[in-house]
Amino acid sequence: MNETGGTTPGFNRRDVMRAAIVGGAAVAATTALPGTAGTASAAPKPLRQQPILPKPGRSVAIFGGGMAGLSAAHELAERGYAVTVYEPSFLGGKARSMDVPNTAAGGRKNLPGEHGFRFFPGCYQHVPDTMSRIPFPGNPQGVLTNLRAVDSSVVGIKGSPAIAAPFSVAGISQITPETIEKALITAVGFIPQLPPLEMAFFVKMMMMWFTSSEERRFGQWEYMTWENALKAEGKSQAYRDYLVNALTRITVAAKPHVSSARTIATIGEALVLAATGIVPEYKGGADRILNRPTNEAWIDPWVAYLRSRGVQFIMGQRAVRLNVEGGRISSVTMADGSGARSTVHSDYYVASMPVDKAQPLITDEVMNADPHLAGIHKLYADWMVGIQFYMTRQSGLPEGHIACMGSPWAITGLRQAPMWANNFQATYGDGTVVECLSIDVSDWDTPGILFGKPAKQCTKEEVRQEVWAQAKMWLNTGRNWLRDEDIHSWHLDPGLTWSGGTTHNETPLLVNTVGSWDWRPNATTAIPNLFIGGDHVRTHIDLPTMEAANESGRAAANGIMNAAGDPGGRAAIFPLVNLPIFDAAKKIDADRFRAGQPHLLDG
Repeated sequence: MNETGGTTPGFNRRDVMRAAIVGGAAVAATTALPGTAGTASAAPKPLRQQPILPKPGRSVAIFGGGMAGLSAAHELAERGYAVTVYEPSFLGGKARSMDVPNTAAGGRKNLPGEHGFRFFPGCYQHVPDTMSRIPFPGNPQGVLTNLRAVDSSVVGIKGSPAIAAPFSVAGISQITPETIEKALITAVGFIPQLPPLEMAFFVKMMMMWFTSSEERRFGQWEYMTWENALKAEGKSQAYRDYLVNALTRITVAAKPHVSSARTIATIGEALVLAATGIVPEYKGGADRILNRPTNEAWIDPWVAYLRSRGVQFIMGQRAVRLNVEGGRISSVTMADGSGARSTVHSDYYVASMPVDKAQPLITDEVMNADPHLAGIHKLYADWMVGIQFYMTRQSGLPEGHIACMGSPWAITGLRQAPMWANNFQATYGDGTVVECLSIDVSDWDTPGILFGKPAKQCTKEEVRQEVWAQAKMWLNTGRNWLRDEDIHSWHLDPGLTWSGGTTHNETPLLVNTVGSWDWRPNATTAIPNLFIGGDHVRTHIDLPTMEAANESGRAAANGIMNAAGDPGGRAAIFPLVNLPIFDAAKKIDADRFRAGQPHLLDG
């Protein structure tokens, strides 16, 4: 026996036993209780089409009008609860679009800006379900009909001509281990200078994930970084730059050296299955985008629908203190923009703001009532912020997503105007803008190519110049898609502000660091009338996304219904797809994990 007692390298026997206990608890948390964030609930009963007069004892105060808050409000309002949403700034949260002020002329609308471009992978289930229940004129499936399929992406690699990489894997008629391997090879096979043996190694590591038991996923993968899970040390520069770093940064804006391997592999598995096109739960294609600005296509119709169901929206108010008496929330102290205080009383309370805004609310008295909520203070947020370039000439870039693989700031983009239902030039701006190139910056800590500084240390103008320079360097090889003279104007997310040489970001994004599952809350807390929404809540997709926030809002609504003793149907919660073809392999791996042995493919 070696020093680690024969267990997986890097894990001693105590680690494995601890991880098994934590993993078992985590699995229990996601499967045992009906109506929680990890439970596959039955589809809700048919709902009336008119507001229902609320019954006594069913008032709900929701703090935060982003994806989680609106989703909770939706489910509760359709079931007759009296819902009030308090939002300090804008409804829709990071998903919203916004007007660029003073850019309209000739009866057109202002140019559309946004925090970052929206996309809807085929593995999303909760968001499309909600969208199908939001009316939109002329659409048989409501807002859902405003989604348009995206078939491929433009991949730029420095020094090489950009290529079109398909999102879907052609020729798959059934799911087998062999077809999963084919999908994985398709996903990474276009990468230049990647040694074939290392591509095969990457596929093997992903197949190890597909055949890992829940015990190993929560007990081992959760406590490894993605970089370590892929055994990056000693591999080629292409393997480290593209498979380990770029794919992670571009798809989930996560740092591979700190992010939980379980989180990254979970979304990777879901994306691969969606790409096969034959998993019934993952409908609508591998990926989709909206056919117009987010607020026009989704958020504004959603808010209008919720108002029609009786939801009240109180703007300019933020929660500043949860008041606890007798182990329950007795009231919530609010503040407006001037700092003036007021108090909200309700039967149930939902804290549905982002993690950085929720942390100040979790005071000692709240943690005394529910000690697990202390973990919120250990969660970490990072930056992923968007910029839009408005252009007077069609770039000629192929339709679809744009990924600049290996770019210092991990930039991705979307050429929006050609994929929108309206005529961009006739609808927005001054009549000279024909295209909007929306770009997300996912790495704000790596020095750029122009100024040698990370984005967090750049001025607003330097950010603009650096993003454009990286986009040109990664996309213009052998092309002339992006030209300086075509830029009409640009817009950077207003959540970024500069003061005294310091950049502040009002809209950071949770990063699922190693072991962070332990610290994240469930939607239902130990405080009987307090519930949590947001993409930091434990969910199936386990990634800070619209999908996670939507699921958490549904889980919070279900928790309220449970607390109220409501006999009606619960909000549907959809687990990620678990392929039966791997059940036998997972059972073997569960036995091996409990015995302290590595996975059969881990070698």
